[in-house]
Amino acid sequence: MDKNIKGTIMVLVAGITWGISGISGQYLMANGMNINLLSSLRLIVSGLLLTVMAMVYQPQHFSLAIRQKRVLAKIAVFALIGLLMNQYAYLMAIQYTNAGTATVLQYVAPILILAYVSAKKRQLPDLSESVAILLAILGTFIIATHGRFDGLAITPKGLFWGLFSAVTYSFYIVLPAKLIREFGSFTVVGLGMLMGGVVFPILTRSWQYPLVLTPDNLLALFGIIIVGTVFAYT
Repeated sequence: MDKNIKGTIMVLVAGITWGISGISGQYLMANGMNINLLSSLRLIVSGLLLTVMAMVYQPQHFSLAIRQKRVLAKIAVFALIGLLMNQYAYLMAIQYTNAGTATVLQYVAPILILAYVSAKKRQLPDLSESVAILLAILGTFIIATHGRFDGLAITPKGLFWGLFSAVTYSFYIVLPAKLIREFGSFTVVGLGMLMGGVVFPILTRSWQYPLVLTPDNLLALFGIIIVGTVFAYT
């Protein structure tokens, strides 16, 4: 299969799975699940699953990664900024807006990545890239204001968390690129999720919140953890 076609399909599938994640998260929070508990479950369960997959499918890469303190330190930075903060910011954006708005705001991230790459290469974006930047800015403005200049159509907190999720999503894309090429996505993302799943509950004491496991909640947890995280992040 042509690389461009394969890449396009993967982007579309990733977008769909991320959308399922957002809808599932919105449902769970609307039905009383605390955001700290949800974030903790998402990190811990997906981290365990991906780490096991790394040990099974990428045993040499996994073994090599966990033996190098420098590699583990880089994964820890990725875990904090690229995974933990991104997942939390995205769920906060959903809480203050809705899944659709939060997802669109987060996908300002490619523009931030383009700006980073342009600065790194010390070259200006070409015409098509410049148009994409302008359209992204215009789209964000329309979402935030509904085209009106006299106020926001969403809450300031919703706009903040949506744009912050875009920033952290950019870190998620950029930070682990070299590590993933060297050790594989299962190893890097799995260990990162697991690290985040250890740290976040300690910071938020998320175990104190009630966990109600109805059939609908279990289905939504499957959507956000398995489809929207394990599948989407790899």
